Amino acid sequence: MSNVLIVVHPERSEAIKLSNEFAQEAKKFGFEVFSNRPELLPNSKEFPSSVVLDAVVVFGGDGTILRAADLAKGTSAPIIGINLGKVGFLAEINKPSISELLKAIVEKKIVAEPRLTLEYKVIRDGKEIEKGWALNEIVIERSETSMLELFVQIDNRPLSRWGCDAVICATPTGSTAYAFSAGGPVVWPEVDAMVLLPLAAHALFSDPMVVSPNSSVVVDIESQRAEVSADGLRKFKLIENDLILITKNNWKVNLSHIDDSVFTDRLVAKFKLPIEGWRGEGA
Repeated sequence: MSNVLIVVHPERSEAIKLSNEFAQEAKKFGFEVFSNRPELLPNSKEFPSSVVLDAVVVFGGDGTILRAADLAKGTSAPIIGINLGKVGFLAEINKPSISELLKAIVEKKIVAEPRLTLEYKVIRDGKEIEKGWALNEIVIERSETSMLELFVQIDNRPLSRWGCDAVICATPTGSTAYAFSAGGPVVWPEVDAMVLLPLAAHALFSDPMVVSPNSSVVVDIESQRAEVSADGLRKFKLIENDLILITKNNWKVNLSHIDDSVFTDRLVAKFKLPIEGWRGEGA
């Protein structure tokens, strides 16, 4: 029997309604249905990490998709986000019907987009005390009102000392999220790279940088208190002299779609970019 995991936003009525409809239909197709909120989906079971998944279907926004990626961590299961009206960068542009979606999963007619992920390790007094991962970004930020003081190295070479609010290290997927709001570049998902930029830095050089995915970024905490955050979901408190090592993760997330759109279409839809009058030049 095939296994499908439904991840639903618990506070969006439309998401709950559609996920229940999907669960009912999925059972007719022979799927064993699991969910992150079985109390909201009577036709589903609680998801045990030991289950091998054939697909993850997400009813919610980009934040819910990030939570789904955390639940499916380490698997190669396709993660399919369903558009509920607000265009994001991770979900389908056009909302498919439930039958179309289930048919695509059964027939494996899914377009997978393997996405780079990042790994971080916290070193304290020469020992690794914490590690984690991120699909969007790893953020080292102040946990007090005072400015965050830190020193950054890339590939074991000193880069700069910054007094700032935060340092963001983002994936191409995350380049359209927090890093974009902070003035970083948009990086196409197919590009293997990391985006590094400080937030509100008091420094002569504080421009965003696109870094090789094979590089290692080390952040030395010089403030008394700070915090590392992965995708805004998983956080860990830092203290002075902690080292945070950020590298490419070996595991990629299989964000997937059943339509044949490209990233340019997502940019246009998200920002309502002016494309009227385009005649297909270069097509």
